[in-house]
Amino acid sequence: MLIAVVTAPVGVSGAVFLLPVQLSVFAVPNPAVTPTNLLYNVVAGPGALLRYRRDGVLTGPLVRHLVLGTLPGVVLGAVIRVFALPGPGVFRLLVAALMLPLGIWLIARTLRSVPAEIRRSGPSPRTVTALALAVGVVGGIYGIGGGSILGPVLVGRGVPVAKVAPAALASTFATSVVGASTYALLSLAGSGSVAPDWFLGLVCGLGGLIGGYVGARLQPRLPEMYLRLLLGILAAALGTLYAVNSLR
Repeated sequence: MLIAVVTAPVGVSGAVFLLPVQLSVFAVPNPAVTPTNLLYNVVAGPGALLRYRRDGVLTGPLVRHLVLGTLPGVVLGAVIRVFALPGPGVFRLLVAALMLPLGIWLIARTLRSVPAEIRRSGPSPRTVTALALAVGVVGGIYGIGGGSILGPVLVGRGVPVAKVAPAALASTFATSVVGASTYALLSLAGSGSVAPDWFLGLVCGLGGLIGGYVGARLQPRLPEMYLRLLLGILAAALGTLYAVNSLR
């Protein structure tokens, strides 16, 4: 719940911070940790989305481009995860290598007070869809939703956080529903720990449901610069966390 309160205002579901906890503390086996994270997103997602819908910000082309890009990617990622890439070691290194410099770049860009004309410019719809497809594959492999990656990239390219957050969470929710369903089907045909840890996913998801609603309600009261800094700090902290876990 506390993680979701902090992450929902910037479009991150919080599942990406739960992944190392599931692996290290709760000892969820591979690849079951991925559908467990996806289950968390399915249960937790409606909290923030309901609030953003009430605020009238859960519409627009950005939502459509992200959802259409991530849905096919998450199915492909789930297949890759079950049949070709069972271990999390490489993923931890990749997340650390991507998120740490991305977070530092976003923090530095925000503190430099980028001119308004640059802040208003954003990536093209084709670029957004291609990025969403790639993130969907990553989300299907490791169950992190994708908002933690999409958010810093889009905000760093000039899209306001208030526009990115609901779109990223909508994309995370849609891909998690499809991804969890895909893993359920693959568990019928595959061997090993493919099904999610239902109890852990549901209990964590309930906390995320409450925290996500609270975080989304807080977002309009927070200034844009603060939200950009928060997103950069979360990305850098995530990269550091995964780097430490990789070294261990």
